[in-house]
Amino acid sequence: MPLIRLILNVLWLVLAGFWLAVGYVVAGLICFVLIVTIPFGVASFRIAGYVLWPFGREMVRKPGAGAGAALLNVIWFLIAGWWLALGHLVTAAALAVTILGLPLAWANLKLIPISLVPFGREVVDSDRIVVAPVYRTPARRD
Repeated sequence: MPLIRLILNVLWLVLAGFWLAVGYVVAGLICFVLIVTIPFGVASFRIAGYVLWPFGREMVRKPGAGAGAALLNVIWFLIAGWWLALGHLVTAAALAVTILGLPLAWANLKLIPISLVPFGREVVDSDRIVVAPVYRTPARRD
């Protein structure tokens, strides 16, 4: 699996990742113009790092993210989120033209929700994700 991740990440970096990361960095620099929008710039840089090398990492919800993250997500969506999501959609369409580009196009589509609402999420290695088991109580039969 590590070899496949490496190959996919290198292909991703060459075909789409670099330019998408540049888009996130530009959005972050624009957000650093005002003091009030610095948190948006930090989020944009965090996503740029994730977009450069996405395979083998996941974006998961942060425990404890609440109303503040929701408010920042609404503002982010209006200012930059939909532009960045549109960039992912166009890039996915361009990558889907070839068979080799299909997994990269799918990865682009998976990045759209993150580009729309980045607050209250963090990047973790896929190997560190632990799925809690779901316990069901047996149904009572009377």
